Amino acid sequence: MDKIILTNMQFYGYHGLLPEENKLGQRFNVDLELYLDTSKAGLSDNMHESIDYSQAYQRVKKVVEGEAKNLIEAVAETVASDLLSSFELLQACRVKIIKPDPPIPGHYQSVAVEIYREKAHE
Repeated sequence: MDKIILTNMQFYGYHGLLPEENKLGQRFNVDLELYLDTSKAGLSDNMHESIDYSQAYQRVKKVVEGEAKNLIEAVAETVASDLLSSFELLQACRVKIIKPDPPIPGHYQSVAVEIYREKAHE
């Protein structure tokens, strides 16, 4: 299946279990894969046959910079659900939420959650 890919989108949000995460906030990076058939768009050169990735970016931004959640798992689920319900041509999506600087001791690059969700078949 074809896909549109957005990588390393950067946002500032207030998700986390610790009080300082909810008060001070932190950076979140998001990688996104949007699965759809792009053949019609490729042949017609018509945006109506594809997904506008600037709109997808804005939808992700609204979730990540919006209401605080305890878990990045919940952020990922909210992003996936919003995208699948917002874009008719979207068949599935992969959402990766990355916390580059979580407040836990140790040496690591980041922590992340990645999910894959498909549109319910009716």
